[in-house]
This record gives sequence, structure tokens and C-alpha cells, in this order.
Amino acid sequence: MTKLIATSIMALAGGVALAQQIPLTLEQAVQQASDRYPAVKSSLEQVLAAEAQIRLVRTSYLPRADFIGQVNRASHNNEFGMLLTQPVISPISGPVQGTNSLGSVWGSAVGVQVAWEPFDFGLRRALLAEAQIALGRAGTEVAVTRLQVEAAAADAFLTILAADESAVAARAAVERARVLGGIVDALVKNELKPGADASRAHVEIALAENQLIEAEQAAEVARAGLAQLLGVDPHDLSVQPGPLLQLPPEQPPTAFAPANHPLALAQAAAIAEVKSKEKALDRSYFPRFDLQGTSYARGTGISPDGTTGGAASGLGPNIQNWGLGITVTFSAFDFSSLKARKEIELHNELREADKYDQFIQDLNGQMGKARATLAGAQRVARNTPTEVEAARAGAQQADARYRSGLGNIVEVAEADRILAQAEVDDALARLGVWRALLAVAAASGDLQQFLEQSRK
Repeated sequence: MTKLIATSIMALAGGVALAQQIPLTLEQAVQQASDRYPAVKSSLEQVLAAEAQIRLVRTSYLPRADFIGQVNRASHNNEFGMLLTQPVISPISGPVQGTNSLGSVWGSAVGVQVAWEPFDFGLRRALLAEAQIALGRAGTEVAVTRLQVEAAAADAFLTILAADESAVAARAAVERARVLGGIVDALVKNELKPGADASRAHVEIALAENQLIEAEQAAEVARAGLAQLLGVDPHDLSVQPGPLLQLPPEQPPTAFAPANHPLALAQAAAIAEVKSKEKALDRSYFPRFDLQGTSYARGTGISPDGTTGGAASGLGPNIQNWGLGITVTFSAFDFSSLKARKEIELHNELREADKYDQFIQDLNGQMGKARATLAGAQRVARNTPTEVEAARAGAQQADARYRSGLGNIVEVAEADRILAQAEVDDALARLGVWRALLAVAAASGDLQQFLEQSRK
């Protein structure tokens, strides 16, 4: 039984390890980054907070009920005279007794007051609209964060492929350098070539190996970058190129509407939010009406004639009252402060509008640059196969000339370097087209079409 359990655990662990090594496609990497990256989760929490703010504002339409219960032991001296409103001296009700004694009696009170604002000249509706617009802005900011994270994940994915392709070309260069080194060593051993050729061949091997090390290092760094966005260990990350190592089919440019970009939508929401604050301020300089109802009971251990009851007299309420009414309050001198606050919001609105214009201008510029980069990348990608073919022919000719004694080791080494660089250029040129397509998609604010192309 124990052996069976151990075998099952090992099989499960192997299955988990295998699942972790399943290569990710570009679309899967983008989706995982969007689902897992903390910045996206933080934006979603802002949306939830904005929804809670709407629920909070809606509670202002409800009546308010305040309950009180109190028991105290205090002296009962009372006197004529006015006392300005302050929070320190407690008032005493009842007639003046003409006493100045430190004797005390019990006092008690219970009560409830219900207040409701029947109308507010549109202030609560304006505050609710402000909260709803803030919710919309939070939603657009989620879209902005998702776009940035998804574009970063797609770029990191392409960077991994580029680094891997560079490493492949570097390994091929190392293999050619080692083959050349073996041929040169044999010729030198047979005294058909000078010893200096062997030294040069070994130098070329070392240089090719250094380039391979740098390429592999770049690949590991690229994997670490994508792993950071996905929240996984770089060693558990494997990518599936799919069609990304081939040239994508050329498509006509689609119409570009910068106003529909998530950045522009988020900034438009920011402008609307400021305007909603201005409307709320416009509804603030009005009287406040409160419909109030109260019921309470009080108890005291002293009578109006100055006599006191027993030891427990006043511990329970024995006199009750109720009342209904409406209270009107109006802060007349708030006009100046409200005017200043509205001026602040007006300048905030103008600032946000200027930011919107800047975003539109920048987005148009980014799209122009991305399309120009795409056109250039496509031209380079169409030219690199010719470069590789010519470089390969040159390397073969240099090798043949060297073996026949018509060339030297320098020509062979140079031809091999040119071939290695041409192979790297060819691989990176195709990925450069995909990277340019990603830049166009990011500038448009929607990666969906780019991701669909990566599936074909």
C-alpha cells in the first residue's frame, strides 16, 4: 500500500512537472499575463472600490436614525444666562433652584431621532452621477493596464524567440568554426599550411563560442522577463513559436481611430469626472431641508421644587416627549468658498482636456512610427533570404579556395562570420515584422487582430 501511494505521488509530481513544461503559445502567454499580473488585479480592485462608492452615495437617500441611552450622577445647580455654543460645559435643564451645592442626583435618558432629507435640489443625484462616472473611469483604466501588460508580454515572448534564433545561428557558427579548425589542424599537421592558420582557426572557435554564450545569456534574460509577467519560475517556462518564425501575410492598413484607444477613453472619462464634480458644486449652494421626528424620555432625581427622591430616584426615565418638525439650514457665506472650488475644478477640466489632446497627438505619432517601422521591417525581411544565400555561397567558395591553396584562413573566417550574421539577420527580420505588427496593434489599442494572426 505504501509503495502504491509513493508511486502515485511520483506520477502526480511527474505530471505536474510535465504540465509546467508544456510550451506556451503567444496568445496563452498574453492571457496568463493579463490574468496574473498584480497591476491588473490592482486596477480591478479600483473598480470594486468605485462600485462600493456608488452604494455609499445611494445611502444618502435613506433616512437616518440616531438612538441614545444615558445614565449619569451629577449636581443639580442651575443658573440664568446665555452660553455660546461650545463642547465643554454640559447644559442643565429645568428651573433655577438658587442653590450652589455639590450634592448630586441620578439622571437618565433614552431617545431616538429620525431625520430625512425630502429634497436636495439635485445634489444627491449629482453626487451619484459623479460616483458612476468614476466607476466608468476605473473600468477604462483597467483596459489601459491590460493593454500595457499584454503588449509587454507579447514583446517579451517575441524577444525570447529572437534570442533563441540568435542562439541557433550561434551554435551553427560554432559548429562551422570547429569543422574548420579540424581541417586546418590536419593540414598544419601534414605541413600543408602554416601553424599560424591553426592559431587563427582556434581564435575563431573561441570567438564563436563567446557569441553563443552571449546569445544563450540573452535568451535566459528574455525568459526571466516573460516569467516576471506570468509569475512563474523562468526554468518552468517554455514557448511555442507557432507561425511566428515565418513571415506573416501582408494586409492593408486598417482605419485608425485614436479616440477609441483605451488611453483616450480613460482620459475622456477623467474629463467627464471633473465635469461631474462641477455639477455637484453647482447644486451645493442651496438650503438643506431635514424632516425630523423624535421621541425620548428622561428621568431625574430632583423635583422642580428642589426636593430629591430616594437613592435610586432618576435611574429610570419617567418623563416622555415626542416631536415632529422640519429644519432648514443654509450656509450663506459658503458662496465664496464654492466659487473658489468651482474655479479649481474648471482649471482641472482644462488640464485634463489638454492631456486628452496630447494623448490623441501622441497616439497618432505612435501609429505613424509603427506603420513606418512595419514597412521597413517587411522590406528587410524580403531581402534577408538573398543575403543568406549569397553569404552561404561565399563561405563555400572561401572554403574551397582555402583547401585548394588559393585562399587564406582570414578569407574563410570572414566568410563564416558573414554567413553567421546573415543567418541571424534572416531570423530576426521575420520576427522584426511580427514585432512591428505588435507595435501597430498596441498603437491602435487592440491586440486581438495581432493575436489572431499569431494563431494561423
